[in-house]
Amino acid sequence: MGGSGSKNKGYWPFAGSGSVDDPTKEGNEQSLAKLRSFRNATPFVFTRRSSLYFDEDGDLAHEFYEETVVTKNGRKRAKFKRIQKNLIPQGTIKLENPCIHVDFPVVLCEV
Repeated sequence: MGGSGSKNKGYWPFAGSGSVDDPTKEGNEQSLAKLRSFRNATPFVFTRRSSLYFDEDGDLAHEFYEETVVTKNGRKRAKFKRIQKNLIPQGTIKLENPCIHVDFPVVLCEV
């Protein structure tokens, strides 16, 4: 549901040095330079991907349903059918308050 950890190789600057893709063990200087260039990265997250969608009418919601009338044994019954086609994701939204990234390795506490 919430944020998951970084899954891209070499993307997050706070990755532990004991990982399998450690550039110092491979001797790959380009990967090492790439890792060092991210040392000044901030541990805060300022944007996130929204879980909301736009439908054909421009309405914004998590899920969309359409009411259908089903006739069974001579009785009319209303059912809701979930719409999953023609939905456009809202995209990236800016957070009002920055959050700390889930992969930040330092324990933060108040003394």
